[in-house]
Amino acid sequence: MSVLILEPLEADVVQWLAERHDARFAPELVGDFEGLVEALQHARALVAPPEVRIDAVLVRSAPMLRAIGRASGGMDNIDVEACRKAGVEVVRSQASTASAEAEFAVGALLSLLRRVPVEGSDGLKVGRELGCSTVGVLGLTPATQVLTQLLHAFGTRVIGYDPALHPSDATWARWGIEAVSLSLLMEESDGLVLLLPYYDRYRGIVGERQLEVARPGQVVVGLSQSGLVHEAALAQALRSGRLRAVWFDSLEPGWLESGRPLHGMTNLQVTPRLAGTTRESRVRAAWAVARGIDVLLSPPAGGAKAPAKAVDYY
Repeated sequence: MSVLILEPLEADVVQWLAERHDARFAPELVGDFEGLVEALQHARALVAPPEVRIDAVLVRSAPMLRAIGRASGGMDNIDVEACRKAGVEVVRSQASTASAEAEFAVGALLSLLRRVPVEGSDGLKVGRELGCSTVGVLGLTPATQVLTQLLHAFGTRVIGYDPALHPSDATWARWGIEAVSLSLLMEESDGLVLLLPYYDRYRGIVGERQLEVARPGQVVVGLSQSGLVHEAALAQALRSGRLRAVWFDSLEPGWLESGRPLHGMTNLQVTPRLAGTTRESRVRAAWAVARGIDVLLSPPAGGAKAPAKAVDYY
């Protein structure tokens, strides 16, 4: 067997892989570590859902493994460093969910701006229009580019910040985003969209100092991990009204439990990773991962072998 598939993929994708490589679809191995290790003894590629933890122990238990595919979710539960040391490529498709995530962000912004009212000059509680708002984006990802295009169609001003990209980088202008500092992003955004990929160094990047200067009545839509925001500072900003409402599509375990700062917050909305999960995005992701694995398992021209890393196939 060349390819072990644990994650449900489109039938034609599985068939396409099976025609090129000896593929086995075995979703029953999710949660069965011993069975998975046994099945991996002769597998050159594994397609696994986020529920399966890919760590050093599992990688060492698969002597022939060359690639790990992830068609849904991000890099959660994948020890990229362990894969690198073992010469195993991590294949995923970030761009396949870009349109779905961008549409979700627009819908969330429209919903929050309209149904969480502010007080007008006459004292009447009214909603706000997206086209007359400034939207800040934290992080440049494929979804950011699509989102910016959609927001421009509304007439929205889009500003952005990414700690890994200099303000003079041509990408900002090419995508139609005004590059600003993190403090200005908070100060000038009516709506803030969190898209920055999560790494430990970015934990709490939106902290007390940033939330204290947030534009009054700001709404936040988080499509990346909620750990980008400081938990206690977020709760305080919601209680004070500095933030009007927050919508997280992924919330860290325990954050809503009794005794935690966000427990009982009525202006906090949480959905279970719905942003990038659509029929169309799943099909795009499945094909991208399948083609990436096919490339890695096919004999390379000249016999060259590229160094292992995380690879996005678009």
